[in-house]
Amino acid sequence: MASSNELIKILTELGESRSCVSRSIGKSISLSGGSLEADELSLLAAVVSSTENITIANLSTGSSCACAQLASCYGSLLLTSNSTNYTAEATDYWDVRADLLPKCIFMPTKADQVADAVSVFASCGAQFAIRGGGHMNFPGSNNIDGGVLLALNNLTDIKVASDNATIEAGPGTRWIDVYTALSDYGLYCIGGRLKTIGVAGLELIGGFHYLNNKYGMAMDNVVSYDVVLGNGTQVVANSTLNRDLFWALKGGSSNFGIVTKFTIKTLKIPYISTTIQEFNESAVPDFIAATANLANNDGPDIAAGSVISISYNATTKVVSPSLLGVQEGTESPPSRFANFSVIPSVVTENNVMRPLEWHSQLDSPFQMFRVQFAHKTIKPDADQLYSIYKAWKTAVDEISDVKGLYPTFVMNILPASSLSVAKNNGIGNTWGLDDDQSYIRWANAEDDLRMTNWARSLLDYWHLENQAKNLTSEFIYMGDAGDFQYPFAGFPLENVQRMREIRSAYDPLGVFSRLNWGGFKLGAN
Repeated sequence: MASSNELIKILTELGESRSCVSRSIGKSISLSGGSLEADELSLLAAVVSSTENITIANLSTGSSCACAQLASCYGSLLLTSNSTNYTAEATDYWDVRADLLPKCIFMPTKADQVADAVSVFASCGAQFAIRGGGHMNFPGSNNIDGGVLLALNNLTDIKVASDNATIEAGPGTRWIDVYTALSDYGLYCIGGRLKTIGVAGLELIGGFHYLNNKYGMAMDNVVSYDVVLGNGTQVVANSTLNRDLFWALKGGSSNFGIVTKFTIKTLKIPYISTTIQEFNESAVPDFIAATANLANNDGPDIAAGSVISISYNATTKVVSPSLLGVQEGTESPPSRFANFSVIPSVVTENNVMRPLEWHSQLDSPFQMFRVQFAHKTIKPDADQLYSIYKAWKTAVDEISDVKGLYPTFVMNILPASSLSVAKNNGIGNTWGLDDDQSYIRWANAEDDLRMTNWARSLLDYWHLENQAKNLTSEFIYMGDAGDFQYPFAGFPLENVQRMREIRSAYDPLGVFSRLNWGGFKLGAN
C-alpha cells in the first residue's frame, strides 16, 4: 500500500514534469507495485484528468505536494518554517487572532506566478489562503494552519495613467502607497480611510471612504480588474469584457478569482478640509443626534464623510466620543459637520491639507490586540441609537473583568446618495441597496476572542428591537462583520443567485470555494 509520502512524491514528480507556467495535466501515470487507498486514488484521478471536478486532498498531503512543486519552480519565493522570514510573514496581520502556521508561504512577484500557484493548488488538491493587506481580522480569513499561504505582498506595482484618469494598483499595495503616488499629481481616489488598509480586501468587499456620499463606494470606482481564475487562466473584467465578472467583483469578495491588478478612477482633489473633535460623556446624546442628522442630510452637493465612534474605558469609566471628519475642498471648518461643531468639545482641530498628509497620520494598531468585530444596520434614529448605546455601555460594565478590554461603539453612516453611483452607472454592484434610504452601521469592536458570544447576544437582541420599530436593514458590511455573521444573507436573493451562477461559470472546479475557504463565501449552489 502506498503511503502518503509516496503519494506526495508521485504528485510532485508529476508537477516537475511540466512547465511551471503551463499547467497541462498528463493523461496517465504508471505505478509500480503497491496500491493506493480509495481517497488517494480519487486524488490522483483528479490530478491527472481534472478539467471538470476537483478533489480536496488531506491537508498535509495537499500542502506538501503544493509546497514541493512551488519550491522546485520558485525556491527563492517560497518560505517554510525553517526560513528566516517565515515568522514575520506568518504574523504579518493586524489582528493577533489571524496568526496561524501555514505549511509554506508563497510570495509571487508577478501575475503569471499567481496563476501558476493556483494551478498547482488545483492539481494537488491543496487547501490555501490568500493575503492582500491582512486586515480582515478573524482566524482563517486570510491565513491557514497547515495549508499554503499565498501572500501577495510583492505585487505592489503602481502606475498613474498618462491622462491622469486612473491609477493601477497591485493587490499587495496599501492605500497609503496609492495616495502617495497620486499626491504629486494633485489627485485623490476613493479608497481606505486608514493608511495601512490593503487595496485588495477593501475593493472586493465594498469600501468605505470619507467621500462616499458623492463618489460612491470604493468598489464603484474600479474600472477594470485583472483576474486569475481557478484554472490558472488570466482574464480582464471591465465594462466591456467579462461584464458579469466585473459586476460580481464589486462586493462579492474572494469567490471568483484572485485580482492581480485594480484600475481605479482618480479624482482631481488636491486639498481636503479636516476636523478632529473629541467630547466628554455629557455630549453623548447630542453627539448621537448629530450623527443621525448627518446620515440623513449628507447629500452629494458637498463630498464629506467621517469616522464616528465612542470609546469606553471599562476600568476608569471614561467615555470619549470622537469625530474624524473630511470634506472636499478648502472650506474650514468644514460646514458639513456644523452639528458636531456646536457641541462643547474637549478638543477641536480644523485644518486644510493634502489628502496624503491626512492619511499619513491615521494607522491601525498592528499585532497589539485580539479583535472581535460585529455590527448591525439601522435607519438613522437618534433616540434608538442612544438606547442601544446605553445598553452597550451597561453590558460592557458586566464584562469589565476581561483582560485588555478596549470596547468601542462605532457608527458608520451610509448616506443614500452613496448608493446612487452604482444605481446610475450602468454596472451596479452586488449590494443591491436602493438610494432612497440612508443607514447607520452600529458596531461593537471588542478585544479578546472570548467576547464573541457577548457581542452576538447584544447585537441580536437590539436587532430584534429595531425590527419591531421598523428601523432595521439586514445589510451586513463584510469589513465590520463578525466571523459568526453571514453578510450575503443581507444581499438581494437574486444577486446572490446571480453571483453563484457567475462563480460556476468562472470557477467550475470550485477552487475558490472548496480549496480556498477563508473569508465570506457564497455557499453551495
